[in-house]
Amino acid sequence: MKASGAPGSGTNALFAGALDEISGVFEAGAAADVDRLCDELLKARRIACYGVGREGLMMRALCMRLMHLGLDVHMVGDMTTPPVGAGDLLVVSAGPGSFSTVKALLGVARAAGARTTAVTAQPLGEVPSAADTVIHLRAQTMADDKGGRSVLPMGSLYEAAMLIFFDIVSIVLRERTDQTMEGMRGRHTNLE
Repeated sequence: MKASGAPGSGTNALFAGALDEISGVFEAGAAADVDRLCDELLKARRIACYGVGREGLMMRALCMRLMHLGLDVHMVGDMTTPPVGAGDLLVVSAGPGSFSTVKALLGVARAAGARTTAVTAQPLGEVPSAADTVIHLRAQTMADDKGGRSVLPMGSLYEAAMLIFFDIVSIVLRERTDQTMEGMRGRHTNLE
């Protein structure tokens, strides 16, 4: 997009376009998906989260919020992550529908008897097709970024939507479990 007019007007148009796109992700089905993910999280004994690349960073953000809510939650790959089994939940992200590591971990969790939830923009992909529950964020990823449909590059729209979606999940969970912001703040690390 070429900048024209007043200084910053091109940049302001980029901000406006990005915000409109993020808003558009949540127009259809997002509220039901929030409830679906909350249901899965609340019935889990233990939760493990996983994602690759920038999606992995958003999964870390979810893991942190769930810890702030007092849930037994861990990031796959951390050496303190316990094994999963019956009663547990693996939550993974596969925006484009499949990643080899995500697919492999989903198989391990299922074989151990854990339930699985896939967050994705491609609900017919290999990973969501194998998951027990699918959370569909209707956003561009690298699977469909050709042609410049989004103002944001590659999978950024999906990743930005993940962060907002997960914080909405944490608010709904806080309400469902009758917790307060002060209680969540009390679980925040003091080692910063």
